[in-house]
Amino acid sequence: MITTPPSGSFWDYLDRLLDSSVLQIDRPKGTRHPRYPDLVYPLDYGYLESTSSADGGGIDVWLGASGSYNLVGVILTVDLNKRDTEIKILLGCTKSEIQTIIDFHNEGRYLRAFLVERPANVK
Repeated sequence: MITTPPSGSFWDYLDRLLDSSVLQIDRPKGTRHPRYPDLVYPLDYGYLESTSSADGGGIDVWLGASGSYNLVGVILTVDLNKRDTEIKILLGCTKSEIQTIIDFHNEGRYLRAFLVERPANVK
């Protein structure tokens, strides 16, 4: 039997998740990664409270310098050390900030990231 999927896009559902979640910034811009002190966070980084991700923690979020909660895309990551994949939500990030985030994730030997931008015509 074929069923009709519920209305709303992937982006609509992410918007709904964001609207019903509290963002916790636990790694402000300029702080060092707790296990890799050479890595310095270029923007505010945190998670959505009461959510879960592949690593067992909350869904990760990058917050642009504007502080806007406008969902602009997601980063998909593969971590060979942790042997996992994750999604990281991008809020209020400019094109330049997105490139900085991608570079941050692609800096090491074991982690790679891929950007999925929210289409301009989907709000």
